[in-house]
Amino acid sequence: MKVLLIGGTGTISSAITRLASQLGWQIYLLNRGKRKNEFNSANITHIECDIRYEDEKTIREKLEKAIGKGNSFDTAAEFFAFVPDHVKKDFNILEGLCKQYIFISSASAYQKPLSSFQITESTPLSNPLWQYSRDKIACEEYLMQKYRERGFPITIVRPSHTYDERSVPLGVHGSNGSFQVLKRMMEGKPVIIHGDGSSLWTLTHNSDFARAFIGLMGNIHAIGESVNITSDESVTWNQIYQVIACALNVPLKAVHVASDFLDECSQGKYDFKGGLLGDKANTVVFDNAKLKQLVPGFCARVRMDEGIKLTVENVLANKDLQQEDPEFDAWCGKVIDALESAKNRFKF
Repeated sequence: MKVLLIGGTGTISSAITRLASQLGWQIYLLNRGKRKNEFNSANITHIECDIRYEDEKTIREKLEKAIGKGNSFDTAAEFFAFVPDHVKKDFNILEGLCKQYIFISSASAYQKPLSSFQITESTPLSNPLWQYSRDKIACEEYLMQKYRERGFPITIVRPSHTYDERSVPLGVHGSNGSFQVLKRMMEGKPVIIHGDGSSLWTLTHNSDFARAFIGLMGNIHAIGESVNITSDESVTWNQIYQVIACALNVPLKAVHVASDFLDECSQGKYDFKGGLLGDKANTVVFDNAKLKQLVPGFCARVRMDEGIKLTVENVLANKDLQQEDPEFDAWCGKVIDALESAKNRFKF
């Protein structure tokens, strides 16, 4: 298998790169080369390129030079496309140069609010609360048009909340990631959980995602299809935060705050309108029957509590993953103080 990964070093794509390398596939990573040293293997070829700014002709020439004139990629996977112009550029570059093009969309594209709690690939796509999701929908629509009109061999993958060893999955965090919430827990401070914490959520470890994704690569039955890749495990946000606290060996001091209140209090600094109201505040349960039909035998192996424990251990062991966010910390304090003040006003 000759595989082109556009990106290849992010939360999702890094696990795919590692697994494909272990399988002995020939991998071509097209990116800016910022994490080049982390992916050194005889079967990995680095193509340094800023796909957003270099012209289509130059990029195609780089790809043809890497793979050899007249050859094509068995699969090209795009992890770095967010708006229609991105996939339009990909089409112009890759038409005739790949036998399959996999676009990473998002499960956040499904309708909000849901008409049925269980999400399948047939659930309508409509998210009026998050521009990110609407852009992903527009990308899908463009690619499906090219599949129907030109036979461009697309596969659309819709992940939900996928995490790795570098960051703990949370509902409410600041611009610098999740560590500040862990720090608050370790310091005995209360942490914010959106809503009442009882809505169901699905977390998928990137190693599980990679195994499913590998099964779709070069898979003739996946051409023209849209596929969810998630775990079958559904847990509440209260359970997620409790598992994090247990991994830190500290008590959980939770303050539940309505998601729309958090959005108002953020004043646009944190994207809670999209990230919470348009995504994490909604209960999601996925039906992965289609994925299992396309990739026989697939089953997510990493249980949520086991995966989070490993992530917490890794974050605590690596200083470079401990990015503090004092501004978010102060913001949390203000929100919690405001709620306490409001409650005290009604004490008689």
